[in-house]
Amino acid sequence: MYKILLAEDDRDFGYILKKYLEINNYEVIHALNGEEALDILQKNNFDICILDVMMPKMDGFELGKKIQKKHAQLPFIYLTAKLMKEDVIKGLEIGADDYITKPFEVDELLLRVKNVLRRFSKIEEEKNQEIELGKYLFIPKSFELIFNDDKKILTERESELLLYLFDNKGRVISKEEILEKYWEEVDFFSKRSLDVFISKLRKYLSKDENLKIESLRGIGIRFIV
Repeated sequence: MYKILLAEDDRDFGYILKKYLEINNYEVIHALNGEEALDILQKNNFDICILDVMMPKMDGFELGKKIQKKHAQLPFIYLTAKLMKEDVIKGLEIGADDYITKPFEVDELLLRVKNVLRRFSKIEEEKNQEIELGKYLFIPKSFELIFNDDKKILTERESELLLYLFDNKGRVISKEEILEKYWEEVDFFSKRSLDVFISKLRKYLSKDENLKIESLRGIGIRFIV
């Protein structure tokens, strides 16, 4: 049974989500604000977090930053009431694995939770690899990207995307292929989120000039090793 931390300040709405997830065989702990969620997180182990963006005491963005700092391998999904690309991009830059905008059907949330957990499990299956990427060492097991003594802990989705690029190095990959495989939807927001992740990977790999993630306008991307 997967364990979920749900941070949602609307008591009634949070209760409905909690009960629905429990009916679908998840164990759920519900926090009513960001500070309570952080306190619970420090005392329990979870498989995934669902975080409302607008919460009292500590909002979802600040909570996400703290999760990234102390629990970098823990995936989380944002719930937001605003369909604003700035909020989506900010959440993804913090390290969110997915987002869903209110109002939504609970079945959609369940599907997104399942997708994130499935992707995480896939990386777990491949985690025994240690991959040499030019001057870097990439360890999917621990989400580590190492350059000399400098160690970067990737998020689950960053690690997943880097592993996919490595497995397909030298091949031109359309953005639609990646989105359909991992985001399972192709729209403006998913394309922008993919652009954010590509930009972050370029930054992480910038210390080796022989590693390049090329953008081929109107065609796709290609990872050169």
